[in-house]
Amino acid sequence: MSKKTVSLVLSSGGARGMAHIGVIEALEESGYEIVSIAGCSSGALVGGIYASGNLPKFKDWICNLDRIDVFSLMDFTISSKGFIKGVKVFGALQKIIEDCQIEDLNIPFVCTAVEIPNGKEHVFRKGSLYSAIRASASIPTVFTPAKVYGKEYIDGSILNPIPLNLIPKGKITDLLFAVDLNGPKTAFVENIKEKEKKDNDPATMKLPFWLTEYRMKFSNYFSSNEKEVKVKGMSSLDLLNYSFDMLQDRLSELVIEKYNVDIIVEISRTQAGTLEFHRAAELIEIGKQKAFEAIIKYENGY
Repeated sequence: MSKKTVSLVLSSGGARGMAHIGVIEALEESGYEIVSIAGCSSGALVGGIYASGNLPKFKDWICNLDRIDVFSLMDFTISSKGFIKGVKVFGALQKIIEDCQIEDLNIPFVCTAVEIPNGKEHVFRKGSLYSAIRASASIPTVFTPAKVYGKEYIDGSILNPIPLNLIPKGKITDLLFAVDLNGPKTAFVENIKEKEKKDNDPATMKLPFWLTEYRMKFSNYFSSNEKEVKVKGMSSLDLLNYSFDMLQDRLSELVIEKYNVDIIVEISRTQAGTLEFHRAAELIEIGKQKAFEAIIKYENGY
């Protein structure tokens, strides 16, 4: 019996995008075949790497990064357009997975970015895979804009955080499967193993004042659960990021309502901060667990 085919749409969401890996693994283990992928930001990263056939290599690499490793890959800059250049992390990636052309991928893949200053959405359908991913994942105020053939691009989530409209029109598949990483608080999953590990980890115990202050400054990117208690007295950067998050959440809701999605997996926005890539293994397991649950419900007609 032939496998059921899937058109997969992967949303933006920073480090939460590692949950996409678990979703893909659950689909494959459940006997589904992914035949096309549309991604945005971290969804472009995971979707593009998977389409190239190198997801196991990427997973092995990302799951072996600790906090210090992640921090060391951040090439900080004093640019007013963002505080991370992004050259270092893509350089590290290319050492384990070579760049390739989108049109040569094993699975049809597209991703979206926003060209500035005209504000138009640009869909990458060909050319360098890494250039397209870098453009799609250029989170405003975090990464400096990506330059591709003389043009500048920022994160595609500004206009299209969950690009359901980019699934190939002429390709008929059995299922339209989407992953929304900007889901509600009710979608939060407590990972017991990770909680136990954190409770016994000296790094999460009392920190020196200078480190506590540093973490507070970057709480938008490293600590999602502190947001609520920090609403009062937000800095201009906090307010900008908070507003961006709320707009992105609402835009995702509207897009999902518009399309007839067969299965959707929701990962809570509060599940992890934007740059908490050291939690990759935990997020992969959460994505896998949620995908299995969604698939079982679909197959049983719930």
